[in-house]
Amino acid sequence: MNLSELHATTVVGVIHNGKAAIGSDGQATMDKTVMKSTVKKVRKLYNGKILAGFAGSTADAFTLFEKYEEKLNEYNGSMERAAVELAKEWRKDKFLQKLQALLIVMNNEKSLVISGQGDVIEPDDEIATIGSGGSYALSAARAMVKHAPKLSSRQIVEDALHIAADIDIYTNHNITILEIED
Repeated sequence: MNLSELHATTVVGVIHNGKAAIGSDGQATMDKTVMKSTVKKVRKLYNGKILAGFAGSTADAFTLFEKYEEKLNEYNGSMERAAVELAKEWRKDKFLQKLQALLIVMNNEKSLVISGQGDVIEPDDEIATIGSGGSYALSAARAMVKHAPKLSSRQIVEDALHIAADIDIYTNHNITILEIED
């Protein structure tokens, strides 16, 4: 899947002041029609120690969540190792190659974007975004981190999602936000 072909959502993850938060809108579209407005595109994995979100086909993303969680269990919760092994398998496996989705995974120290081309990308600024509204959310989150450093990661994610929803027609204001519990 070409990153520029992916649309129909916004997912943003932020690590700020040592605390991770990830959120997404809830809109699912088919062509130009909103099919559902309350989809949950983020979840906690590995006993709540890792946050994950997806953009792309819902069924494909759920398959990838399951595969990633298997890799986490296989590699004793090593987020990076599990991401690399998932990306390798995703790229090589004939069934997985057809999956149309992107994933963000994160803990309180690091965030990663995983793609089917074998990419595992660690953002430079601890802000990861995917989906059609991702660029808007990224810009908003960067501005908040820089100019409002006292905001929590949760507040930054929430505001970035609302800003993206005001701009991107494939993103709505029905948001879900998750954090790692202390």
